[in-house]
Amino acid sequence: MSTTDDDELWSAIGDPTRRTLIDLLLASGTGTATSLSAGLPLTRQAVSKHLAVLDRVGLIHAEQAGRERHYRIDQAQLARAAAQLATVGAAWDARLHRIKSIAEAIARSRNDTEGA
Repeated sequence: MSTTDDDELWSAIGDPTRRTLIDLLLASGTGTATSLSAGLPLTRQAVSKHLAVLDRVGLIHAEQAGRERHYRIDQAQLARAAAQLATVGAAWDARLHRIKSIAEAIARSRNDTEGA
C-alpha cells in the first residue's frame, strides 16, 4: 500500500465512531447499517457513511443481500493495520526511552554540579 492509502486507513481508524463499528462487527461477525445503528446514538444514514469509509479503505467488505448490505471485517487488512500500529508504537517507545535517558543524564549532571 502507498503512503496515501495508509493515511486514509489511519484517518478511517482515527474516528471513534468507526472504531466502535469495527468493534461491533468483530463481536457479531456481520452487521447491516440498520442493525449497527440500533445500538448507537446515530441514524442509519450516518452509520452508512461511516461504513462506506471503512469499506473504501478495505477494513470491511459488503455483500448485498436483498435491500441490505451485510458488512464483515477484512481480517487481513485489520491485521496489517494492527502490525503497523505495533511497529509505530515500538518506534515511539524507543524514542521515549532515549528522551528519558537524556533527561536523566541532564538531571545527574545538574546534581553533580550542585553537589560539588
